[in-house]
Amino acid sequence: MFRLRFTTLVEAPLTVAFDVARALGRPWGTPLQEVVSVRPERDVYAMGPGRGWRWLTHSRRFSATGAGTLVDEQVDWETGLPGPLGGLVDRVVLRRRIVRAMQAHLDAYAAAAARRALDVVQVVGAAVVDGQRVLVAQRSGGPYDRLWEFPGGKVERGETDLAALVRECREELGVDVLPQGFLGEVLLDGSVAGGAPGSSTMRLWVARLAGGSPVAHEHAALRWVGSDELDGLDWIAADRPLLPAVRDLLHRL
Repeated sequence: MFRLRFTTLVEAPLTVAFDVARALGRPWGTPLQEVVSVRPERDVYAMGPGRGWRWLTHSRRFSATGAGTLVDEQVDWETGLPGPLGGLVDRVVLRRRIVRAMQAHLDAYAAAAARRALDVVQVVGAAVVDGQRVLVAQRSGGPYDRLWEFPGGKVERGETDLAALVRECREELGVDVLPQGFLGEVLLDGSVAGGAPGSSTMRLWVARLAGGSPVAHEHAALRWVGSDELDGLDWIAADRPLLPAVRDLLHRL
């Protein structure tokens, strides 16, 4: 068995990176069959005997980072050629062909995902911390009335995630914040700003106050809570999966 690994950082959220990767397919002459697909986390495709291959498997894992989506890909293969000659063909000839094909494919993929990301409205949130407490906000009106969330909102076209985060906190809380570390990303249920259902994600960042005291300009209430109080709040669905990361953060402070 022979193996190659490739890592690509794509300037796009998880859902976009995953969907574009699936749409582009794989750079092989023979179609592969889907074995596993868990959107937007991973997929595995495989090819049986044909065109000189005994078998080939191509797997991908997608993980969120502060700079975008990290895509880890692995290609495993074996030809039907016997003996030392077969091993030489696998190690030298096919390895070079696979590397060239993957490099061209990944360049096109990263560019396509970055373009697609421009057309999808994303949401960012701020876990504003003070000591071992985090600021939470209670919605006012609408379908999520009285539910709790992390402050934040939609990223406007042309904005970066962090610029949107600072702007949203200034509008909602009346304070400036200093974004620090990236905490995580979750798939949003339903649509955002008219986008396709499931196409957007919520990206959460750690932030600290640059000065002043937060005021609830757009929420019913604000509250500073500790890690042991998080589960007792009635959260909107988009934010609840991020609570373990926030809890771990507060324990480290």
